[in-house]
Amino acid sequence: MAIATREQEVVDKVNGRLFIGGEWRDSANGETLEVEDPATEEPLTEVADGTPEDATAALDAAVEAQAGFAASAPNDRAAILWKAFELLNERADELALLMTLEMGKPVAESKSEIVYAAEFFRWSSGEALRLDGYYKAAGNGAGRVLVLRQPVGPCLMITPWNFPMAMGTRKVGPAIAAGCTSVLKPAQQTPLSILALAQILEEAGLPPGAFNVVTTSSSSDVTKPVIADGRLRKLSFTGSTEVGRTLIAASAENVLKVSMELGGNAPFLVFDDADLDDVVEGALMAKMRNIGEACTSANRFHVAETIADEFTEKLGDKMGSLKVGRGTEEDVKVGPLIDEASREKVAELAKDALDKGADCVVGGEIPDGRGYFYPPTVLGGVSDDARVLKEEIFGPVAPVASFSDEEEAIAKANDTEYGLVAYVYTSDLKRALRVVEGLETGMVGLNQGMVSNAGAPFGGVKQSGVGREGGNEGIEEYLETKYVAVNL
Repeated sequence: MAIATREQEVVDKVNGRLFIGGEWRDSANGETLEVEDPATEEPLTEVADGTPEDATAALDAAVEAQAGFAASAPNDRAAILWKAFELLNERADELALLMTLEMGKPVAESKSEIVYAAEFFRWSSGEALRLDGYYKAAGNGAGRVLVLRQPVGPCLMITPWNFPMAMGTRKVGPAIAAGCTSVLKPAQQTPLSILALAQILEEAGLPPGAFNVVTTSSSSDVTKPVIADGRLRKLSFTGSTEVGRTLIAASAENVLKVSMELGGNAPFLVFDDADLDDVVEGALMAKMRNIGEACTSANRFHVAETIADEFTEKLGDKMGSLKVGRGTEEDVKVGPLIDEASREKVAELAKDALDKGADCVVGGEIPDGRGYFYPPTVLGGVSDDARVLKEEIFGPVAPVASFSDEEEAIAKANDTEYGLVAYVYTSDLKRALRVVEGLETGMVGLNQGMVSNAGAPFGGVKQSGVGREGGNEGIEEYLETKYVAVNL
């Protein structure tokens, strides 16, 4: 399937070289990596395949720019972020198409991500002006306590493929606001969105070296020397818990400040007093956002046993009606998964549940043809020992299990090493508060199927991560506190 003229124009606008010290350059060895369209399995373009030497050069640029950028006026940093916010929105249509081509989600959903991504720059532009400390009398009255908030210093950011623009702006926005320079390594499957973001920040007036991008096919080789370099002061990563553990261990050598947004296993609890029609709409949003390829995706549905069958049937009807296809096609609601390995994992988890007695209400079979497609799938009567209740699915599969009472619902929800987000549907206010307080998660969607908000702290507990992104808490990850004892 040949790429259309409009699609080719959008891809060709992206500078596929490395962005280091305000300059676009080829990789040190001149190698490139191929970017694939997951809907067709055909190449879109090639970008520079960065090396460890390139990554070190990017850190050199960030270190060189750090002092000047930290000393820059908050008004200037705020203005850069605001300009970038405006440019993202102005170019939302072409950026959405670019994202769909490299990642697969429907264009309408990609556009929603661009708008969401831009919000992190709008929020952060204000945060640049709200950096504060304090001055107070010491307890003995003989001196004063002066507290300053200063940028942590050069940062390394590693972003995933599933939200290729928003995961970038969520990290870069507060770093710029705080006065931190950075090196960003995007996922090799989806480098184009971040390269487009670099072009926008360059146009918005960000100083050379304040933001650097190294694309590569070998993340570990390229990031290892940067993490080991004593000049790096912070690491921010979004991805799997397995990789996160490795990065935390590597960061210990230089005692880096770390932010980790890791895996999830989100429970979706439905009590028998909830409005089922509202529940199904919320479930569809929580499950099918981003084709289910989201750490916040509802991974397992725990439903009161008196309404479990009805809920399963209604959800099956809704999910079965979603059109599957290339994200650029009209009315498509479900695009391809990112690659064959991801699709095989989803199919394997669904098969395990079926082998252990679950009922396939809809979907469940890999379709013929090209592209990494997997149909929306609902599994009813899933047994407690099914892997699909324990492992992150990252695809359009909704397993439904039942519970008998509130205590069991909370226990099942918490029966996981993860603790990113949970969803709760009930019309009983007292029950809602009891359950929300009892859940071991960093976020809860109460009677709604989406929690993401640039003005709210995003992050988890247990093995779902460390730190928060967004909200008032987000910029804290890029600041250090300095106390000055003043002798009067």
